[in-house]
Parts: sequence; structure tokens; C-alpha cells
Amino acid sequence: MRKINLKFVIIAVLFLCSCGLKDIFLPVPVKLGPGDELFLKAEKLYQAESYEKALNAYNEYLSRFFYGPLAGASLMKTGAIYTVLGDYAKARDSYQRLIVEYSDSSFVPDARIEMLVTFYNEGKYEKLIKEADSVLEKIVSRIHILRIYILVGDTYIAIGSPLDALHFYTSAFEKSKDPEREIVISKLKETVIQLDKTEIMSIVKHMGYKPPAGMLMYLYGLKKAEKEQYDDAIMMLSDFADRFPEHNYAGQAKKIIEELSTKAVYSRYTIGCLLPLSGYYKDFGVKALRGIELALGQFCAQSDRPSIKIIIKDTGSDPDIAANAVKELFEEHVAAIIGPIFTAESAALEAQSRGLPIVTITQKDNIADIGDYVFRNFFTPKMQVETIVSYAIEELELKNFAILYPNENYGKVFMNLFWDEVMAHGGKVVGIESYELDSTDFADPIKKLVGLYYELPEDLKNTDELIEGEDKSDDFEEGKNENEADEPKPVIDFDAIFIPDSPKRAGLIIPQLSFYDVDNVYLFGTNLWRSDILIKMAYQYAQNAIMPDIFFAESSSEKVRDFVRTFEKTFREKPDFIEAVAYDTAMMLFQIVSRPDVRFRSAVKNELMKLSNFQGVTGLTSFDNNGGFKKDLYLLKIKGNKFVELE
Repeated sequence: MRKINLKFVIIAVLFLCSCGLKDIFLPVPVKLGPGDELFLKAEKLYQAESYEKALNAYNEYLSRFFYGPLAGASLMKTGAIYTVLGDYAKARDSYQRLIVEYSDSSFVPDARIEMLVTFYNEGKYEKLIKEADSVLEKIVSRIHILRIYILVGDTYIAIGSPLDALHFYTSAFEKSKDPEREIVISKLKETVIQLDKTEIMSIVKHMGYKPPAGMLMYLYGLKKAEKEQYDDAIMMLSDFADRFPEHNYAGQAKKIIEELSTKAVYSRYTIGCLLPLSGYYKDFGVKALRGIELALGQFCAQSDRPSIKIIIKDTGSDPDIAANAVKELFEEHVAAIIGPIFTAESAALEAQSRGLPIVTITQKDNIADIGDYVFRNFFTPKMQVETIVSYAIEELELKNFAILYPNENYGKVFMNLFWDEVMAHGGKVVGIESYELDSTDFADPIKKLVGLYYELPEDLKNTDELIEGEDKSDDFEEGKNENEADEPKPVIDFDAIFIPDSPKRAGLIIPQLSFYDVDNVYLFGTNLWRSDILIKMAYQYAQNAIMPDIFFAESSSEKVRDFVRTFEKTFREKPDFIEAVAYDTAMMLFQIVSRPDVRFRSAVKNELMKLSNFQGVTGLTSFDNNGGFKKDLYLLKIKGNKFVELE
């Protein structure tokens, strides 16, 4: 009796430990023998995850008590340890030994299944599938058969065969009881979404009205609803409710259909616009609105297009006003929102919470991380730096760089990004200097960059000693005095210099670089440099200076030329990048909401996510998986008194 009771206790411990409860020890009311004590010692080591010591203890038990009542349990645990350690061949040896040497052990079915698990862990999926049939022939326990069905289903999922997986999960469903059924249902739920509606209905037709045919339809519709593919969800759930009106989930399906139907309550052809039409950034808002209005006029002029309506809200560049404007636009049933340009975060958070697609026009780098309804159609400092450095190192084959930047947030952001990007491309930043915003004389930071700021130590200065056989006067040009000869020369150890600042300050800095003989190096700036002010201030010194931009009105692209001509004709002035970006953003949304198959805001969001190489006046536009902006920027350089596009 003592051995039987002990075995029951140990098996209980084994089962509980497999569920993750390591510190459970059931009391044994009688005195233990040497073998029992040795096994319990091994168990404690196993629970403490001291696997090597536990392995030694289990093996010692097998060596000393080969015929002991816990030999089978010891082999199961050695197999489990080898599995944890990733030595699947030795794990199989342990399980196989149990099956052969202890064929009457109650652990034999578990050992057969654990051998299959080792094949799964090794990625030997075909081997597992082949062996599973023979294992099933030897097993009669419902719980063991259930486990094999799930394991084989998981294997088919791993090799990309959801249809085969569904067959085994369905078989598992038929064998399952509560609470196992919840696990099987979760497996079915993840599998049905990998199949299309035709495949699901084919399976349902084959099953007839037998379980889990209705369950498959319900789970498919539920998963589609979770993925916000509402059209597919409503169709499948409606079909399910009609076919299986007495099903346990029929009532829930009808409730979901009602909820999804309310999500369709919006004006499909109405777009909201959040722009700063008052306050400090009013000029930007007015420019963006002109781009949107031009897009609206051109889009609606096409006879086969629906009439698009826009609702405009002034954010005043205030985050609270912007967030409240999103609420108002939601209540006015807009399909999506363009903007804001500033205060984008508060608006994006509100739009995400309401499931309202919003395409912001902001440089904020991580705005799209807020959620899957938030997009950004604007270039960031990082994109500018990536474009410059890629061209400098990969095309111009430059290696060494200097950075001269203003000591404020804009300059610091660009300085750090540029430095990181140069290093990522295998280049070197050999000099970095900053200057204050109110500076007009940049002599000190320039001198520091080229080694002229600090006085040369006495022991390195020229002396009156002559090199043997040479006349000191030969080192100087005729007429040059001795003081001029002693002037130190700048050390130009960089191929290019990056100056992330406004055109006015760049216009002051660039001529001073030349004054200190910083010539024959490439000049790189940000998109701010594309200003006639820079050319006027530093014309001869700024030639061939390079900068990125998102839009170039003088581009050779016929699409850009048409846009510029129409814009100038309409508004009597030339468009800039704000107008162009707003125009493209509006056009892409107008095209998406006008499609007859786009009936939900979630569909608008999904179409934006799938957008690939939208041909706009700012070039080809796509969004990454995060809703961020993907685009190749223009590279421009100064040539004469104008900017030209680099190929």
C-alpha cells in the first residue's frame, strides 16, 4: 500500500508541476524508503530548475532502483529535462527507453506524445505528421488523443497548411470538454481567419449541420470583426445566424451584427480638415487649405466621381481645440481627417480612440505609433538626414564630415541624427561645433573646426634654426613677410560640412567658411536652405550646396508642372511644399472614399495601410506597417542663381 500511495502522490506532483506550479509538495503520511527519498530529492532539484543535478539524481535512481515503482516517472523527467536543454535526441532516447523497458507503465502514452513534441520543437514537421498516425493507433485515452490532434494541428499551422490544421482542430473539438474546449476554440479561431470565405463555406457544406460547422462560421465572422473587416464579418455572421438559429452563439452573432452596422453610420464622401487658420501658424494653415481646395476642385470635376464634401475646423494651433475638433468631426460623420499640421498628437489620440482615420501633416517622428488609425504624410528630420548621408557616402563616396549647428532644439536634433546616420553608413564625424542663436560672427566655431582657435604650443612653433643645406628664405614667396609666413594653416580633415539652420544664418556662415580657407568641401543643409535668401546672401560661396526637399516646383515631372500651372492660375502664386503635401493627402483620401467597396472607416484605414506608390506631385507615396510615411525625397543643389534637381 505504501508504494501505491507514494506513486499517486508523485504523479500528482508531476501533473501539477507540468502546469507551472513548482512548489507543491503533497504530504506522504508514511516513512519513505531510500528510493522514494532519492526520487523526491530529484523532484526538488527539478522544481528549482537545477536541471543538471536533477538529471544526475534521476539517473542514480534508475541505476539503483531499476525495478522501482518510480522508474517510469524518472525517465519521463529525464526526457523533460533534455527537452528543456534542447537535446531532443537524448529526450527521445529517454522516452523510447520508457516505452520499451517499462511497457506496462501508465506513462507510456505520455512518452509517445512527448516524442512527437520533440520533433515539433526541432522543426521536423513532416516526421511528426508521419509518426502521429502510428501513435494514434496505440492510444485509447480521450485526453491523449485530444492532445495529439492539437499537436498535429499546430504542426500544419507551422508549415502553412491551415486547411489541414482545421481538420485536426475540428477533430479535437469533437473530443474536447470544458475547460479544454476553450483552448480548442482559440485554435480554431486563429485558423479560420487564415482561410477565405469560400474555403470556410466548403468545409461547412461538407460537415452539414454537425458541430463545429456553426462554430467555424461564427469564429470566422468574429475574427473578421476584430480585424475591422466589417463587410466580411457581417456577411458571415448573418449567414451563420440564418443557418444555425438555435446555436449557442446565434444571439451573440446578431448582437455583433447590430454593433457593426452602427459603425457604418458615417458620410462616406465627407472629409474633415484640421488646420491652423488663426494664430501663429496661420500662414501654414492657409497654404494647406489651398492645396486641399485645389484637389477637391480637380477631383469633383471628373464626371465619374462622387461629390466630395470637406468640413474645415480651425485648430488655432491649440492641442485642446484640435482634440475637441476631432470629436466634432466624428459627430458630423466624416470618413477621415486631413491634418493637423501642428498639435497633431492630441488630435491623433482622439481620432484613434474613436476609430477615425487621420492623416497628419507633421514632422513628429513617432506620431503614427499612437495607433493603426493614425498616419503621417510628411517628411521628418530623420528622412532628410538619411537622404543626405546616403547620397554623400554612397554616391559621392565621401568619408569624413563636420557639423556646425545652432545650439537649440532644431540644430541639436539634426546634429544627433546626422552623426548617427554617418556612423551607420561607415563614415566618420571628425568635427562638431555649435553656436548661439543670436550669433552673427561665427569665427570661433569655424576656427575650432579647422584647428585655428587654440594657440600653437611654443615647442611646435617655427624656430630660427635652419635645416642643414637649406636657406629659410626659400620657404616663402617673394615679398611675403615673416609674420605672414608664421600664420598657421587650417586643417581641413573633412570632405563635407553639415549646417542645419535657416537660410539667413547659413547665408552668414558660408562666406565666413571661405574666409578661413574652408573651400573645396561639400556644403549640406536641410530643406530650409531652399530659399532665395541664401543665394542672395552667399551667392558665390554657396554654389553646389546640397539640400533635400519633399517638393520641387521646377521639377521636370509633367505631373508636377501641371500642378504648378493650375495652382498659379487659381491662386496667382507658386505652390510650396505645404500646398503640395496637402494636395496629395487630399487626393489619396478622395480616391479611397470614392471606391464603392469602401463602406466603413476601418476600410479607409485598411486601404491607407495597403497604399503602395501613390503617384502624387510630391512623388511616390506609401505608408509602412506603422502608418509612417515612405518616400524618396528630392535632392537639390544651388547652381547659379537657382536651385536644380539632382538625379
